Amino acid sequence: MISSMLRRYIPVFDWGRTYNKHQFSNDMIAAIIVTIMLIPQSLAYALLAGLPPEMGLYASILPIVLYAIFGTSRALAVGPVAVVSLMTAAAIGQVAEAGSMGYAMAALTLAMLSGAMLLMMGVFKLGFLANFLSHPVIAGFITASGVLIAASQLKHILGVDAHGHTLWEIVVSLVRHLPETNPVTLVIGVAATLFLFWVRKGLKPLLKRLGLGPRPADVITKAGPVAAVVATTVVVWALGLDQQQVAIVGEVPQSLPPLTLPSFSLDLMTTLAVPALLVSIIGFVESVSVAQTLAAKKRQRIDPDQELIGLGAANLGAAFTGGYPVTGGFARSVVNFDAGAETPAAGAFTAVGLAIAAVALTPLIFYLPKATLAATIIVAVLSLVDFSILTRTWGYSRKDFTAVAATIILTLGFGVEVGVSAGVALSVLLFLFKTSRPHIAEVGLVPGTEHFRNINRHKVLTNPALLTIRIDESLYFANARFLEDYVYDRVVGDDALKHVVFMCSAVNEVDMSALESLEAINHRLSDMGLKLHLSEVKGPVMDRLKRSHFLEELSGEVFLSQYHAQAKLAPVEDAPQPISSAI
Repeated sequence: MISSMLRRYIPVFDWGRTYNKHQFSNDMIAAIIVTIMLIPQSLAYALLAGLPPEMGLYASILPIVLYAIFGTSRALAVGPVAVVSLMTAAAIGQVAEAGSMGYAMAALTLAMLSGAMLLMMGVFKLGFLANFLSHPVIAGFITASGVLIAASQLKHILGVDAHGHTLWEIVVSLVRHLPETNPVTLVIGVAATLFLFWVRKGLKPLLKRLGLGPRPADVITKAGPVAAVVATTVVVWALGLDQQQVAIVGEVPQSLPPLTLPSFSLDLMTTLAVPALLVSIIGFVESVSVAQTLAAKKRQRIDPDQELIGLGAANLGAAFTGGYPVTGGFARSVVNFDAGAETPAAGAFTAVGLAIAAVALTPLIFYLPKATLAATIIVAVLSLVDFSILTRTWGYSRKDFTAVAATIILTLGFGVEVGVSAGVALSVLLFLFKTSRPHIAEVGLVPGTEHFRNINRHKVLTNPALLTIRIDESLYFANARFLEDYVYDRVVGDDALKHVVFMCSAVNEVDMSALESLEAINHRLSDMGLKLHLSEVKGPVMDRLKRSHFLEELSGEVFLSQYHAQAKLAPVEDAPQPISSAI
């Protein structure tokens, strides 16, 4: 029992029992590739969050280890990501000035709050809450965030001091400071950006044409950002470009992640509570989407509730070791998967590599230009921008299009917090709107069969004395009155009508409000001389109805199938005879 509980809540005790040399070898190769990719990314995303570059490295060490212990995905690579870094900057920028001690302290506190929230959601098995965020809305938010992130990094490419939280503010600030552009910084930034775009699209095919195998070609391609970092750092150092106002990373502490203590100030935690919740939700949705996609490719499964615990532990680890909020990154996880990662141990090995880098390599990045890190971010986030979601949703569902367009516009126009809040609200409102007006169809018998279909879509047999209404949604407080209005509008003035049957094959739930509406419909129809019947009621729904007085007061009957109801109440010609009777 204890062993089973340990494997359930600490998955390392599950996969660790069968760990072997083959898995170790594959995990090590994947870890090397991801480490090479993650070093410049960690530094760059810390810059995006407005934090010292070493905090990006710190956020990529202990959090990865903790996720490897508590997470269920075999390939998810946890660490700083672009969207969460942008949300972090937006959240803590409201409480402290970038570059101050209070700013870094707010980042630690945000990570602690986010970790605690994720952990509590996992303990209480609230992973299902992420389902209320529709995929189109998330896609719209990520697209808008990608544009915002890319725009926010142009100041480093130009070498100017521009600011802003919305696209309009960023553009206006950049235009105002355009005359102050540093030509040397601009050359470095543009060259690094073009090089990284070429690496992403053209280097791997070139290496393959030169006869290099797929795995070496992939490793070299993933090392492209490292090459850009090395080359631009050497150029700045050799030519003394830092003396020409080229912004550089500067001194980075040469140490392992320090033990840090977030602020427990009630005022600060209250201010950051809502942003922490939004960071938690968006981070979890992004992480679990990637994890499920990669797990499906190997016929594995993940546990969303345990993922909450794993991500919560990772964020708490970041809070107490000098980091900031983390989650599972899409690009990094795909690289980890493609590189052959077999178990979460690949993440732990990556953490070791990053720890070595934090101790041994940080002096080497003193002359690293911030323009190169900005180029790394721009190239990475532009792959997230997908405006085709607008055309796809426009063609498929105008309601989804409205939600996506509103999320993009609000994120670009008012910032990430308003955008993600609007996305969450729109997702829930769309769900409520759709279910509050359920699809209800009047059905008839398909000739020669026992099947019933919509009278407006098929040639069916009907009897004027019988009205069969198929309800294609569970009944609850938001749509109960809609059903009442539909029934009353339909039966008024139909003198030939004697029976009304609710076909409940798609009804999975009837709450108390809906039950009261059913009772009201039953009494109203009875007063009009009509009988109300039910057919094809599912077992759980029937169990619930039996605990009320509704079935005792029902003016009609409950039938096993709609065909039995039709055959008994109002037979039609050319219909086969039923095999069994009503229930």
